Amino acid sequence: MEQPELEIVVVSHGAADLLRSCLLSLRRFPPAPPTRVTVVDSGSTDGTPDMVEAEFPEVRLIRLGNVGFSAANNAVLMDSGRGNGPRMFLLLNPDTEVREGTIDAAISRLDRSPEVGMVGVRLVTADGTFDHASKRAFPTPLAALAHFTGIGRLPGAPDSLTQYRATWLGENEAGPVEAVNGAFMLVRREAADQVGPLDEGYWLYMEDLDWCRRFGEAGWTVFYEPAGEALHVKGGSSPARRRPRQEIAFHRGMGRFYRRFDAPGNPSLVNFAVYLGIAAKLAVSLLITALSPGPGKRG
Repeated sequence: MEQPELEIVVVSHGAADLLRSCLLSLRRFPPAPPTRVTVVDSGSTDGTPDMVEAEFPEVRLIRLGNVGFSAANNAVLMDSGRGNGPRMFLLLNPDTEVREGTIDAAISRLDRSPEVGMVGVRLVTADGTFDHASKRAFPTPLAALAHFTGIGRLPGAPDSLTQYRATWLGENEAGPVEAVNGAFMLVRREAADQVGPLDEGYWLYMEDLDWCRRFGEAGWTVFYEPAGEALHVKGGSSPARRRPRQEIAFHRGMGRFYRRFDAPGNPSLVNFAVYLGIAAKLAVSLLITALSPGPGKRG
């Protein structure tokens, strides 16, 4: 195999069926540049590694324990980024399926725009609706509150409440945004080398927002490119209803992100209110999880 220009990294934990569909889509719609696909299995117990080895011999497989999303991706980024490694990395969730031209559209944007360090594409859910997390802004405390209560999703909500969804840019408009979705992140190796790896302090959730923020702070543009489209089975790479460990990781990630980027510039009273709000939301989420039937009751 010739030296790959692109390395696609898929981290999977207990998502064998979704991963199979993802890898089949990559086989059906391969990008134009020489590409290597690497699956990092993060402690699956559902036969994922055996499935990959048996059905996708062209895929490189790395077996790890359940080290978390950031650490699993970094295992490839830090290794392949040395020496004459690929010039691009695509971080792809196992609950995605690419379509014809998806990856090439993102690569084209990266190649045409030297200031762009990261590209995301238009994501759609299983019923064909637009996944609003495809393009995002870093939420203000007010916008975050509006998003989680649902107020920011109501028709006619003011910009101050819908800000998290980057509503200034239409879903079919290409342009710079503050953040794209971690389900599909094409990154320029030069930019990743400068910014550094994903923060392993995030075990799961929020690491994509953190990385986007750091790309922006390093002077790189994060770009939303709707010419490429991918299916995103939301929640497919983690339980549909978060278990207690996932709930704690999500809310801890919220606190970590806020503490790193926003708290230093806000008054102490605002910071206290934000941390109190995160703690209250976690308490409510854990209560709902405990009272709900089905997979959510398993810790």
